Amino acid sequence: MSTVPPAEQGAPTMTLVPTNAGAAVAAEQNAKKSSRQSLSYSAERIVGNGSFGVVYQATVIETNEVVAIKKVLQDRRYKNREFDIMSMLKHPNVVTLKHSFYSPNEKGDVFLNLVMEYIPETVYRTLRTHTKARRVVPLIYTKCYMYQICRSLAYIHSLGICHRDIKPQNLLLNSRTHEVKLCDFGSAKLLVKDQENVSYICSRYYRAPELVFEAVHYTTMIDIWSLGCVLAELLLGHPLFPGEAGEGQRYEIMNTMGTPTREELQAMNAQIVNVRLPSITPQPWAKVFRNHAFPEEAIDLVSCLLRYDPNKRLPAFEALAHRFFDELRDPEAASIPGTNKPAPNIHNWTNEELTMMAQRKLANKLIPPHIAKHLPEAALRRAGYDFSALEGVASPAAAAASPAGGAAGAAQAVSPASGVNDAAKVAVATGAPM
Repeated sequence: MSTVPPAEQGAPTMTLVPTNAGAAVAAEQNAKKSSRQSLSYSAERIVGNGSFGVVYQATVIETNEVVAIKKVLQDRRYKNREFDIMSMLKHPNVVTLKHSFYSPNEKGDVFLNLVMEYIPETVYRTLRTHTKARRVVPLIYTKCYMYQICRSLAYIHSLGICHRDIKPQNLLLNSRTHEVKLCDFGSAKLLVKDQENVSYICSRYYRAPELVFEAVHYTTMIDIWSLGCVLAELLLGHPLFPGEAGEGQRYEIMNTMGTPTREELQAMNAQIVNVRLPSITPQPWAKVFRNHAFPEEAIDLVSCLLRYDPNKRLPAFEALAHRFFDELRDPEAASIPGTNKPAPNIHNWTNEELTMMAQRKLANKLIPPHIAKHLPEAALRRAGYDFSALEGVASPAAAAASPAGGAAGAAQAVSPASGVNDAAKVAVATGAPM
């Protein structure tokens, strides 16, 4: 058995022990004092692979907990950016990093193993299932999924972190609870003002136009464009901009949104000079969605997210207040309409989110009275809540039984995120966009 370096300073030392059955078993030995308590992971099957490495479904032998282990080749001269970023994150709609360990192979290469919570489904698989059945995802599900995605993006953007690969495949979905969690931070980066970044990033169908125009200075707004593409795909049942290669993607976008103006080009990439583009008239969004009976507010949200000028796109936290999501704030939204399934708890706000509400004066919009009635007063004050909205509001009769809209869910709504404050300080110190 060969011991390999711990994945983080002060972390328990990890070792890899191959079994006769060929499954990977990692023994976690506690380096503190002389404790010999360990955890063993038995890798059962591959659930994902690519240029980044391999993702296994595994089981913690001691507890039978099912986890996901992402195994990536690690250059020991450098830190792993994905590990560093995931170590900063703690949010209900972001996948949780549980443990990490290094493991060598027979050639002497070292691999970093990220142990995460396991969620078997993705928004992509749900889309594909509905498409094969020639159906679109029900609108209430789309609202439920998009709201949670907006929360996850608002959170990481508040830390200056840009995901840079938002797409349905990277949105984990618990099909039983309808909880959505953002995953795969392999392309994510803490953006620093005036620092150049690669433009060839993000999966093509979801790539922001500033990236298509090869901008190397961009902001977290590239994620917002991708967010709009995901929303449009959930509504339509297919990608909105399925371009072929980089040039094809440019024209796929322009065929819908028209030729960008000179001002829009400069907003996307200030280095663009004398670019020649065909003159294409934009299509009204109502025409793009003409074959579907969507409410006007759904199309309006798409138009707020998909704009050439990054500075004019609706930020993720402000998107939470869009009227497209008003149905989720209804007192009757304790369960998903047409089903007996409870709605996921969308009011388990972190302290950071409560602070953002106060800064943007959105508390009374995002926390409806029937939820605010059960929140701690300190939480409402942190959010800048106007208490006059609670006058004459009675507690719903079924509040205690409601995981999303009642006392049971609201009583646990405020979940302080440990370790986030330091991350936010780093973002400010480096000049990262907030």
